[in-house]
Amino acid sequence: MKPPAPAGRAPRAAAAPRRRAAAPRTAALPATGADDGLLSDNDMYERMVSAILDHRLPPGTKLVEDKLAMAFGVSRTRVRPVLVRLAGEQVVTLTPRRGASIAQPTVQEAREVFEARRLIEPRLVSLFVETATAQDVAWLVQSVADEEAARQAGDMRRAIRLSGDFHLHIAQAAGHQTLGRILRELVSRTSLILMTYSPSHVQAREEATACGCREHRALIDAIRLRDAGEAARRMLDHLARIESQLEFTPPQDAAPDLVQLLGAGRAA
Repeated sequence: MKPPAPAGRAPRAAAAPRRRAAAPRTAALPATGADDGLLSDNDMYERMVSAILDHRLPPGTKLVEDKLAMAFGVSRTRVRPVLVRLAGEQVVTLTPRRGASIAQPTVQEAREVFEARRLIEPRLVSLFVETATAQDVAWLVQSVADEEAARQAGDMRRAIRLSGDFHLHIAQAAGHQTLGRILRELVSRTSLILMTYSPSHVQAREEATACGCREHRALIDAIRLRDAGEAARRMLDHLARIESQLEFTPPQDAAPDLVQLLGAGRAA
Protein backbone atom coordinates (compact mmCIF):
# COMPACT_ATOMS: atom_id res chain seq x y z
CA MET A 1 0.00 0.00 0.00
CA LYS A 2 1.43 3.40 -1.02
CA PRO A 3 2.10 5.67 2.03
CA PRO A 4 0.15 8.97 2.15
CA ALA A 5 1.86 12.16 1.04
CA PRO A 6 3.56 14.16 3.81
CA ALA A 7 1.31 16.73 5.47
CA GLY A 8 1.47 20.22 4.06
CA ARG A 9 2.67 19.08 0.64
CA ALA A 10 0.12 18.91 -2.14
CA PRO A 11 0.52 16.07 -4.62
CA ARG A 12 2.32 17.16 -7.81
CA ALA A 13 0.05 17.56 -10.81
CA ALA A 14 0.93 15.54 -13.89
CA ALA A 15 2.82 17.59 -16.44
CA ALA A 16 0.78 18.53 -19.49
CA PRO A 17 2.10 16.89 -22.64
CA ARG A 18 4.03 19.29 -24.84
CA ARG A 19 2.68 19.79 -28.33
CA ARG A 20 5.09 19.64 -31.22
CA ALA A 21 5.24 22.80 -33.23
CA ALA A 22 3.63 22.46 -36.62
CA ALA A 23 6.18 22.22 -39.39
CA PRO A 24 6.13 24.86 -42.11
CA ARG A 25 4.04 23.99 -45.12
CA THR A 26 4.85 24.61 -48.73
CA ALA A 27 2.46 25.94 -51.36
CA ALA A 28 2.95 22.76 -53.38
CA LEU A 29 1.78 20.52 -50.55
CA PRO A 30 -1.62 21.68 -49.26
CA ALA A 31 -2.59 20.81 -45.72
CA THR A 32 -4.94 17.94 -45.00
CA GLY A 33 -6.11 19.23 -41.65
CA ALA A 34 -3.94 16.84 -39.64
CA ASP A 35 -1.18 17.96 -37.29
CA ASP A 36 1.95 17.91 -39.47
CA GLY A 37 3.97 16.35 -36.65
CA LEU A 38 1.66 13.32 -36.67
CA LEU A 39 1.32 12.71 -40.39
CA SER A 40 1.15 9.07 -41.41
CA ASP A 41 2.78 7.71 -44.55
CA ASN A 42 -0.64 7.69 -46.20
CA ASP A 43 -1.23 11.34 -45.22
CA MET A 44 2.04 12.32 -46.90
CA TYR A 45 1.15 10.24 -49.94
CA GLU A 46 -2.28 11.88 -50.23
CA ARG A 47 -0.83 15.38 -49.92
CA MET A 48 1.66 14.74 -52.71
CA VAL A 49 -0.99 13.21 -54.97
CA SER A 50 -3.26 16.19 -54.29
CA ALA A 51 -0.47 18.58 -55.24
CA ILE A 52 0.09 16.66 -58.48
CA LEU A 53 -3.62 16.57 -59.35
CA ASP A 54 -3.83 20.30 -58.62
CA HIS A 55 -0.88 20.92 -60.99
CA ARG A 56 1.29 22.39 -58.22
CA LEU A 57 3.97 19.76 -58.79
CA PRO A 58 4.59 19.75 -62.56
CA PRO A 59 6.51 17.03 -64.42
CA GLY A 60 10.24 17.15 -63.81
CA THR A 61 9.98 18.86 -60.40
CA LYS A 62 12.92 17.80 -58.20
CA LEU A 63 11.75 16.25 -54.93
CA VAL A 64 14.46 17.05 -52.39
CA GLU A 65 14.05 14.75 -49.40
CA ASP A 66 15.22 17.37 -46.89
CA LYS A 67 12.60 19.85 -48.09
CA LEU A 68 9.86 17.23 -48.10
CA ALA A 69 10.81 16.19 -44.57
CA MET A 70 10.62 19.84 -43.47
CA ALA A 71 7.25 20.33 -45.16
CA PHE A 72 5.79 17.24 -43.50
CA GLY A 73 7.51 17.70 -40.13
CA VAL A 74 9.09 14.24 -40.24
CA SER A 75 12.52 12.71 -40.78
CA ARG A 76 13.96 11.90 -44.21
CA THR A 77 13.60 8.21 -43.33
CA ARG A 78 9.82 8.67 -43.18
CA VAL A 79 9.73 10.36 -46.59
CA ARG A 80 11.52 7.65 -48.57
CA PRO A 81 8.80 4.94 -48.41
CA VAL A 82 6.29 7.48 -49.73
CA LEU A 83 8.53 8.27 -52.70
CA VAL A 84 9.00 4.55 -53.34
CA ARG A 85 5.21 4.06 -53.32
CA LEU A 86 4.74 6.91 -55.81
CA ALA A 87 7.53 5.51 -57.96
CA GLY A 88 5.76 2.15 -58.01
CA GLU A 89 2.71 3.95 -59.42
CA GLN A 90 4.95 5.68 -62.01
CA VAL A 91 4.08 9.10 -60.65
CA VAL A 92 7.62 9.71 -59.36
CA THR A 93 10.94 8.78 -60.97
CA LEU A 94 13.77 7.57 -58.73
CA THR A 95 17.23 7.90 -60.29
CA PRO A 96 20.43 6.66 -58.60
CA ARG A 97 22.62 9.55 -57.39
CA ARG A 98 20.08 12.06 -58.70
CA GLY A 99 17.21 11.44 -56.31
CA ALA A 100 13.49 11.73 -56.98
CA SER A 101 11.48 13.89 -59.36
CA ILE A 102 7.92 14.07 -60.66
CA ALA A 103 7.64 11.74 -63.63
CA GLN A 104 7.63 13.06 -67.19
CA PRO A 105 5.42 10.64 -69.15
CA THR A 106 6.46 9.58 -72.63
CA VAL A 107 4.05 9.48 -75.57
CA GLN A 108 3.87 5.69 -75.29
CA GLU A 109 3.04 5.89 -71.58
CA ALA A 110 0.37 8.52 -72.26
CA ARG A 111 -1.33 6.31 -74.85
CA GLU A 112 -1.18 3.32 -72.52
CA VAL A 113 -2.82 5.28 -69.70
CA PHE A 114 -5.75 6.27 -71.88
CA GLU A 115 -6.05 2.74 -73.25
CA ALA A 116 -6.26 1.43 -69.68
CA ARG A 117 -8.85 4.03 -68.75
CA ARG A 118 -10.99 3.06 -71.76
CA LEU A 119 -10.88 -0.55 -70.57
CA ILE A 120 -12.00 0.03 -66.98
CA GLU A 121 -14.10 3.21 -66.84
CA PRO A 122 -17.03 1.95 -68.95
CA ARG A 123 -17.33 -0.91 -66.46
CA LEU A 124 -17.13 1.47 -63.51
CA VAL A 125 -19.80 3.81 -64.86
CA SER A 126 -22.06 0.82 -65.61
CA LEU A 127 -21.77 -0.26 -61.98
CA PHE A 128 -22.37 3.33 -60.88
CA VAL A 129 -25.62 3.47 -62.88
CA GLU A 130 -26.86 0.42 -60.97
CA THR A 131 -26.05 1.77 -57.52
CA ALA A 132 -26.01 5.59 -57.75
CA THR A 133 -28.19 7.47 -55.30
CA ALA A 134 -29.80 10.85 -55.83
CA GLN A 135 -27.04 12.32 -53.67
CA ASP A 136 -24.38 10.79 -55.95
CA VAL A 137 -25.97 12.34 -59.01
CA ALA A 138 -26.34 15.70 -57.24
CA TRP A 139 -22.61 15.56 -56.36
CA LEU A 140 -21.72 15.05 -60.03
CA VAL A 141 -23.96 17.94 -61.09
CA GLN A 142 -22.30 20.27 -58.58
CA SER A 143 -18.85 19.07 -59.66
CA VAL A 144 -19.54 20.00 -63.28
CA ALA A 145 -20.88 23.40 -62.22
CA ASP A 146 -17.70 24.03 -60.21
CA GLU A 147 -15.57 22.87 -63.13
CA GLU A 148 -17.38 25.23 -65.49
CA ALA A 149 -16.95 28.14 -63.06
CA ALA A 150 -13.23 27.42 -62.77
CA ARG A 151 -12.89 27.36 -66.55
CA GLN A 152 -14.70 30.67 -66.96
CA ALA A 153 -12.44 32.19 -64.28
CA GLY A 154 -9.39 31.04 -66.24
CA ASP A 155 -8.33 28.61 -63.50
CA MET A 156 -7.44 25.68 -65.73
CA ARG A 157 -5.59 23.90 -62.92
CA ARG A 158 -8.72 23.74 -60.79
CA ALA A 159 -10.86 22.78 -63.78
CA ILE A 160 -8.62 19.80 -64.56
CA ARG A 161 -8.55 18.78 -60.91
CA LEU A 162 -12.35 18.87 -60.70
CA SER A 163 -12.60 16.84 -63.88
CA GLY A 164 -10.46 14.12 -62.31
CA ASP A 165 -12.55 14.23 -59.14
CA PHE A 166 -15.67 13.67 -61.27
CA HIS A 167 -14.26 10.37 -62.57
CA LEU A 168 -12.96 9.31 -59.15
CA HIS A 169 -16.35 9.85 -57.52
CA ILE A 170 -17.97 7.55 -60.08
CA ALA A 171 -15.32 4.92 -59.35
CA GLN A 172 -15.70 5.20 -55.58
CA ALA A 173 -19.49 5.04 -55.64
CA ALA A 174 -19.42 2.11 -58.10
CA GLY A 175 -18.13 -0.05 -55.25
CA HIS A 176 -15.38 -1.88 -57.19
CA GLN A 177 -12.40 -1.35 -54.92
CA THR A 178 -9.78 -2.91 -57.18
CA LEU A 179 -10.71 -0.98 -60.32
CA GLY A 180 -11.19 2.16 -58.23
CA ARG A 181 -7.67 1.85 -56.83
CA ILE A 182 -6.25 1.37 -60.33
CA LEU A 183 -8.16 4.38 -61.63
CA ARG A 184 -6.79 6.58 -58.82
CA GLU A 185 -3.28 5.87 -60.09
CA LEU A 186 -4.32 6.43 -63.71
CA VAL A 187 -5.95 9.78 -62.89
CA SER A 188 -2.74 10.95 -61.18
CA ARG A 189 -0.75 9.95 -64.26
CA THR A 190 -3.34 11.59 -66.51
CA SER A 191 -2.76 14.87 -64.69
CA LEU A 192 0.95 14.64 -65.55
CA ILE A 193 0.07 13.79 -69.15
CA LEU A 194 -2.22 16.80 -69.46
CA MET A 195 0.47 19.08 -68.04
CA THR A 196 2.98 17.68 -70.54
CA TYR A 197 0.90 17.37 -73.70
CA SER A 198 -2.07 19.73 -73.40
CA PRO A 199 -2.52 22.13 -76.34
CA SER A 200 -0.04 24.97 -76.12
CA HIS A 201 -2.56 27.52 -77.41
CA VAL A 202 -4.68 29.05 -74.64
CA GLN A 203 -7.91 29.02 -76.66
CA ALA A 204 -7.43 25.36 -77.53
CA ARG A 205 -6.92 24.44 -73.87
CA GLU A 206 -10.05 26.33 -72.83
CA GLU A 207 -12.13 24.73 -75.58
CA ALA A 208 -10.92 21.28 -74.58
CA THR A 209 -12.00 21.92 -70.99
CA ALA A 210 -15.36 23.29 -72.12
CA CYS A 211 -15.97 20.14 -74.17
CA GLY A 212 -15.19 18.11 -71.08
CA CYS A 213 -17.94 19.91 -69.15
CA ARG A 214 -20.47 19.24 -71.91
CA GLU A 215 -19.51 15.58 -72.07
CA HIS A 216 -19.77 15.21 -68.30
CA ARG A 217 -23.30 16.65 -68.44
CA ALA A 218 -24.21 14.23 -71.23
CA LEU A 219 -22.88 11.40 -69.09
CA ILE A 220 -25.02 12.54 -66.16
CA ASP A 221 -28.09 12.49 -68.45
CA ALA A 222 -27.44 8.81 -69.26
CA ILE A 223 -26.93 8.04 -65.56
CA ARG A 224 -30.24 9.68 -64.66
CA LEU A 225 -31.97 7.48 -67.26
CA ARG A 226 -30.30 4.42 -65.72
CA ASP A 227 -29.00 3.53 -69.18
CA ALA A 228 -25.75 1.68 -68.40
CA GLY A 229 -24.97 0.95 -72.05
CA GLU A 230 -25.34 4.58 -73.11
CA ALA A 231 -23.34 5.80 -70.10
CA ALA A 232 -20.51 3.41 -71.00
CA ARG A 233 -20.55 4.59 -74.63
CA ARG A 234 -20.42 8.24 -73.62
CA MET A 235 -17.54 7.54 -71.24
CA LEU A 236 -15.59 5.90 -74.07
CA ASP A 237 -16.25 8.84 -76.39
CA HIS A 238 -15.21 11.30 -73.66
CA LEU A 239 -11.88 9.58 -72.99
CA ALA A 240 -11.15 9.24 -76.71
CA ARG A 241 -11.72 12.96 -77.24
CA ILE A 242 -9.42 13.93 -74.36
CA GLU A 243 -6.63 11.84 -75.87
CA SER A 244 -7.27 13.26 -79.34
CA GLN A 245 -6.75 16.80 -77.99
CA LEU A 246 -3.21 16.09 -76.78
CA GLU A 247 -0.26 17.46 -78.73
CA PHE A 248 2.22 14.61 -78.90
CA THR A 249 4.25 16.35 -81.61
CA PRO A 250 5.85 19.55 -80.30
CA PRO A 251 5.04 22.63 -82.39
CA GLN A 252 7.76 23.74 -84.78
CA ASP A 253 9.46 26.95 -83.73
CA ALA A 254 9.14 29.67 -86.32
CA ALA A 255 12.36 30.57 -88.14
CA PRO A 256 13.98 33.66 -86.61
CA ASP A 257 13.62 36.97 -88.40
CA LEU A 258 17.21 37.62 -89.45
CA VAL A 259 16.57 41.30 -90.13
CA GLN A 260 15.21 41.81 -86.65
CA LEU A 261 17.84 39.58 -85.09
CA LEU A 262 20.88 40.95 -86.92
CA GLY A 263 19.70 44.37 -88.12
CA ALA A 264 21.93 47.44 -88.16
CA GLY A 265 20.13 48.86 -85.14
CA ARG A 266 21.53 46.10 -82.92
CA ALA A 267 24.70 46.62 -80.97
CA ALA A 268 27.73 44.67 -82.10
